[in-house]
Amino acid sequence: MNAYTAVLLAATLSLLTACGGESPSDKSEANHSSTAKGEITKMGEIPSLLSEGLTPEEQAELKDQILPSGVVDSKVAEEKFKKLLEDAKAGDPAAQNGLGVMYYTGEAISKSPSGQVLKNDPEMAAGWFFRAAEQGFADAQFNLGLMYVNGEGVEKNMKHAVELFKKAAEQGHIDAQNNLGAMYFTGEGVERDTKKAISWFEKAAAQGNADAKANLEAIKASEK
Repeated sequence: MNAYTAVLLAATLSLLTACGGESPSDKSEANHSSTAKGEITKMGEIPSLLSEGLTPEEQAELKDQILPSGVVDSKVAEEKFKKLLEDAKAGDPAAQNGLGVMYYTGEAISKSPSGQVLKNDPEMAAGWFFRAAEQGFADAQFNLGLMYVNGEGVEKNMKHAVELFKKAAEQGHIDAQNNLGAMYFTGEGVERDTKKAISWFEKAAAQGNADAKANLEAIKASEK
């Protein structure tokens, strides 16, 4: 049984930038109602929001952290962030999901309430995933489901994870189908149901998901 749990927890965020009970935790709700905290990094400069109150030496150190790959890469990242932010605020779920990915990975810069520059911002990421998930965007539903599984940016809640994986899986999201199968098999966040687990594994396997195929083979082997 541990094998299926491992497959579930090994899943990673879907980096597709182009693409009952309570609502998400209070942290996520707060992000849902707020605007993005990150300020656009100008070419060769650091945002005034981040540099405020810092000495010249501290600003230089911060600049090295923000622009480790040079000005050209910074300009590309700036343009990407600016475009996603505009589209996300306009309600584009694909852009909202993409912005969530940027905050999760640290590609978008933000600060803590105390002013500390964050390497990544899972709370902000969860907020943007939530917005897109509410619009039925499968990638965001899957991403937010993983946040609930791991307790990143939101409080850990397997029931919410199951609900989100199911919504994405029903739209044909291959990884959500495998994860949903894993949760049905282990009984995490949902009543254990081997038949439903196999059914979702089969759907994912039919689309070429290697983990789902391995899960089906393990189930067959255990029944011999």
